[in-house]
Amino acid sequence: MTMSIRNQLPGTVTAVQTGEVMATVRIRLDGGQDLMAAITLEAANQLGLAPGTAVHALVKSTEVALAAGQVAGLSIRNRLPGTITGLTVGEVMASVKITMEGARLTAVITKEAATDLGLFVGSDVVALIKATEVAVATA
Repeated sequence: MTMSIRNQLPGTVTAVQTGEVMATVRIRLDGGQDLMAAITLEAANQLGLAPGTAVHALVKSTEVALAAGQVAGLSIRNRLPGTITGLTVGEVMASVKITMEGARLTAVITKEAATDLGLFVGSDVVALIKATEVAVATA
């Protein structure tokens, strides 16, 4: 299956915690970063997720927020540091390519946000992704 989702990050499930309706899935990305996904319990069961399961974490580029430095006091679980390796700024939106250890990520943010953050190729950023915006696919 081919998808339009730019961010397809390979990894391995390290833990699954289940509740009545939802499950949290901890994933160790191939580059060593930890990521959390919050998916329905039904989906977790259908995918057969358990520690050791090979997966891809899927994140739409429009669901990736950026910070120009370390942040504190946020409920966002996924904070992935990286370096900007590509930046295309349009009239309204900007596409930001980020390279992390062993992975690449794309964020689409407003032109105004890119300007306010002072983003440039080579600058360090932290990609912020809510756990509820991470989908999981078995490899």
